[in-house]
This record gives sequence, structure tokens and C-alpha cells, in this order.
Amino acid sequence: MTRARRQIISTADTPYYHCIARCVRRAFLCGHDPYTQRSYEHRRQWVIDRLFKLQQVFCIDICAYAVMSNHYHLVLCINEERAAAMTTDEVINAWCRLYKGPVLIQRYRQGSALDKAEYIAVSAIAEQWRSRLADISWFMRSLNEHIARQANQEDSCRGHFWESRFKSQALLDEKALLTCMAYVDLNPIRATLAETPETSDYTSVQNRIAERRKSTCKTSVAQQERPINLLLKPFDPTTQTLACIGYDLHDYLELVDVTGRAIRDDKRGFIAEVVPPILERLNINPDAWLDAMTSKGIHMATVLGGAACIADYTQAHHRRFITGASRLKRLLP
Repeated sequence: MTRARRQIISTADTPYYHCIARCVRRAFLCGHDPYTQRSYEHRRQWVIDRLFKLQQVFCIDICAYAVMSNHYHLVLCINEERAAAMTTDEVINAWCRLYKGPVLIQRYRQGSALDKAEYIAVSAIAEQWRSRLADISWFMRSLNEHIARQANQEDSCRGHFWESRFKSQALLDEKALLTCMAYVDLNPIRATLAETPETSDYTSVQNRIAERRKSTCKTSVAQQERPINLLLKPFDPTTQTLACIGYDLHDYLELVDVTGRAIRDDKRGFIAEVVPPILERLNINPDAWLDAMTSKGIHMATVLGGAACIADYTQAHHRRFITGASRLKRLLP
């Protein structure tokens, strides 16, 4: 049964969410179509460019992303504090970078004289936009509509480009966040599109590695021609604020690298000779971790988190149980 988005996305539970959008039928977001012999690889950059613009407008941070052939993954963090701290003019200017706005707002931005009632109306519109700037549904709408219009124009067609409304998964704690980020970053490796994280084009892990090296990754001609410009939520083990992910980037990259080497048919259930220390600190079973990294592993439930977080979530939402809870307890005890 479809649930209202407001019942799924609630910052009272968590600011972190895993979002997925998939193309309808055989439509290609990116990749090469063997039937028509057409290449849609350039559309990957469409997604990156749009995300770059949206992150300058919305109060939503990007923790991880992966752009695949017929879908994409995002791990997002809602920053309501940043939205609340914005002035009315900052909110209006930010929103008008994406949308034109009503005539009243255009007059306000031009410095035209307004009466008291009009100023009250401007403030009301700004407050509505302020809430949208910290709304994942509006973020995804602004991304998906833009990509769909571009794709339909290029394909000279009309109609749905996306399969349905985007799917979202609440990440209730840091264990869930790191698990989901690693799953997203390893998508190209699991799909045999890349052999290592640094060669996984259009993923956040490649972006982070490139930033760490302070130069563009020399993995492909396409990668050399385009700048890696998405500003990702940083790692910082010394802080527990919402501005950073409270772990060391080196540990995370090591975790992704070792897991990527283990996701193979002949190595199922085997993570490597050495278990990354970060798994031990998170108290995550290596076999359960590898199982979660498989194609359907992370989608075991609409939420992801430890047993205590799941219990709090079910109580807060008046639910008797969460589908896949037993697997979640094995992965995140």
C-alpha cells in the first residue's frame, strides 16, 4: 500500500534519506541501447549538472550518489537549521534561481513600492518557499522534471520518463547511513561497470577520491573532460554535528574498497583477509554486510537502522512491525 510521503520523510525521525528514481519501461537515463545502437552516456552529466545547481539552492546536502543506466541513487541530508537561518530575501533569491515566481515577487525583487498587504503576502510566499528548500520531495521534483523534459525533447517524444514517484528509505542512525552510502558507491562495481571505486564514473566515491588526491581522476576521457563539481557532505570524526559525517574518510574509502573486491560470485560471504576496522567499531557482521551490498540487500525495508532505532520508529509511527526487521537486526545489531 502506497504511503503518503509525509509519513515516510520526517526530520523528527532522521535527516538522512536514501532516494531512488528509475526510468519507465526501456527508457534510458544513461548507457548504450543495444537495440537502437544509441548512446545516452551524455545524460549522466545532465544529472550531475542539475544536482550541482540544486545543491546551491536547497538546504539539502548530498552524502552519496551513483548515476546508473536506467536509475540513480542519492543519499541526502535535510538541513532545516540552515533553512531557518536564511533571511526572507535569501529565500526568495534562492528559489528564483530555479523558478520565476509570481508577479508580486518579481515586483518585490525589482524594488517596486508595495503596500502593507503586499509585504505580508511576500512574507507568506517566502515562508512557503523556505519549507520547500528543506523538502526532499521538492528537491527530487526539481531534479526529475528537469531531466525528463531534456530527455523527452532529445527523444522527440512525450509522456512519462520516470517509472513512478521516487522511492525513499529512512536512514535512522550512522550505521545505516554508512551502510547505504557504501551500497550506493558500489553500484557500478556490483553491475560490473567498474573494477575499483576510483574507476566508478559518476559516483560520490570517485568524487571523494579525486578531492583527496587534489586532482581529477585519470580514469577515462569523459572523466578528464568534465570537472568533478558536486560538493559532498564532508567526513570529520572530531565532530558530531549535522554539518559533517562523524567518521574518518580514510576508513570509509578502505571499507568501500575492500567490500568492492569481495562482491563477486566466487567470493560471496567473504569480505577479505582483513576486516576493515570500521566494521568492528560499528559492530557489523562482515557476512551480513556483504549480503546488504548485493542487488536487493539494502532494500530489505523502507527504513534502515539498528534495533533500538527501529523500535523507536515503529512506536512513533504507530506501526506494529517493519518488513525486513529480522534481517536488519542481523546487519545492524
